[in-house]
This record gives sequence, structure tokens and C-alpha cells, in this order.
Amino acid sequence: MKALITGSEGFVGRYLRRELEDSGYQVVGVDLTPGKDAIQADLTDSDQVLRTVEREAPDVVFHLAALANVGLSWRKPQLTFQLNVISAVNLMESLRVLGSKAALVIVGSSDQYGPLGAAGASVREDQPMRPVSPYAVSKIAQENMGRLYAESYGLDVRMTRSFNHGGAGQKPGFMIPDFASGIVRIERKQQSELSVGNLAAKRDFTHVKDMVRAYRLIAEKGKPGTVYNVGSGKVWSAREVLDRLIGMAECPIPVRQDPARMRPSDTPVVCCDHSRLTEDTGWMPVYSLDDILRDTLAYYRGLPE
Repeated sequence: MKALITGSEGFVGRYLRRELEDSGYQVVGVDLTPGKDAIQADLTDSDQVLRTVEREAPDVVFHLAALANVGLSWRKPQLTFQLNVISAVNLMESLRVLGSKAALVIVGSSDQYGPLGAAGASVREDQPMRPVSPYAVSKIAQENMGRLYAESYGLDVRMTRSFNHGGAGQKPGFMIPDFASGIVRIERKQQSELSVGNLAAKRDFTHVKDMVRAYRLIAEKGKPGTVYNVGSGKVWSAREVLDRLIGMAECPIPVRQDPARMRPSDTPVVCCDHSRLTEDTGWMPVYSLDDILRDTLAYYRGLPE
């Protein structure tokens, strides 16, 4: 089996490559950023995409490439839609034009659901979506185009709404790497305290290794035209995450709540219901929250000072 991964040089892409290669796949990576294991290509250029898909003739395509920064999506909505919607359409058009039977796994986001209120305690795929950022809107548009190509052209498209995930290599800008990198700076005496915001909200966290195994299983066992929530089904408050990380620290960690960061959450709990994924593929999470935290701390401790 030959797999093509877009966004292969990103955080999740590197883990997916290892997951697929360990499972016997031949893997071709495509990324806008040059890499020793990736073909450089601009997915917003339809001709480049068509040539790449025709040349590589994959059996399965994993579409990870995206602009995933919510804040940046407000500042650059046009770029967000080019990267998140046009790229996916170019891939689907290439597969359609070439008459490819390849499965296409399009990775979406739990951000598509928007504010959930009480419904956040158990989020199923039939939950109405109320996006509150250009990023979330772009992911819904990507998903809707995937469903359209599946229904109108018979393209083998499977889609995810992926919840929070983490592990070694995740960059700052997300809660766990922000906490972990701050703790390491305190251990190195580069800063004196950790500034935090709202610690009450509870969220679902999945190890990136479990996440990419889900993507592989969706490609192998998922149903065409179907959307799958991917998440652990367990929730932890930001306070619990921080306390666990502090317990793993090599020195005392002074914590200061910053009023500027104190944004109340209109969804106090967000928990993924992954029953559809489990029923169709047998997937269950293997790694714990502590595995995510240990791996993330070890990663930042391993970076040069």
C-alpha cells in the first residue's frame, strides 16, 4: 500500500509517517516546507497537485496540511480558506479527474462544533455545529466539500473531527506545550514563574500516537463519506493538567494567574464521544494523559538552552 501524506513535515505528519511505515506502508510526504522526506509542493496550485497525485498514484491520501492557528485565521481569513479549503478541493479534483480509487482521509477539528454549553459533556457527530472563527468555518467548508465529492462523484472520502492532541514535538501555542516549556524555563532559571489563565475548563486530550493510529484505521476500516470524532473520551481540567506537570518538575514551580489570560469558557467541559470510530474500526486510546505530559516535558528538556 502506498500512502501520500500532505503536511508530512508537521507535528502530526511525522508521527503518521512512522505509524504507516511501521504498518508496512510505502509513504510519500508532501509539504510546502522542504524536507529530506517530503516532496515540496503548493497544494493551492491545482496543476502541481494533479501532477503529484498522477506521478505517485497513491492507494490512500491523508490530508493533514492546513493553517491551524485560530488567531491567525482572524487576521488572514483569505489565506486560511486558500490553505484549508482550496487545497482539499484540489486534492479531490485530482483524484476525480484521474479516476483514482484511493481513500482520502481529510482531517478536521473539534473547533467546528463551536460553543457547546451543556452538550459538551458528550459530543457526538450529530451535534449541530456553530463555528466561531474563520478557521472553524474553513474546516466545515472542507468537510462539506468532502461529503459533496463522496455523494456526487463516488470519491472515497473519510473525514475526522479531531479533538485536542499532544506529545513530543508539539510547538507552543497549545496549553500543554505552553505549560511544559514554561516549566522547563523555570528549571533552567530562565524565568521565575509560570503565568496562567483560566484553569477550570475541562478538555479531552489524546496522545498524538493514538491520533495517528485512528487515522490509519479510518483509512483501512472506516466507511466512505463518514465523519469520525477522534478523541480519548476522558476530560481533564487545566488545573489538573498543570498540577500533574508541576508534580513532574525538577524544582518548585511558582504559578501566577494573569488577569489578561482569564477568559471564562462558555463550554466548561468538552468530551469526545468516539463510539462511531470504535464501532467501525475497533480503535481505543492506549496512551494516558501522563504519557502526553511526560513526553512533552522530555521534549522541551531535550532542546538546547
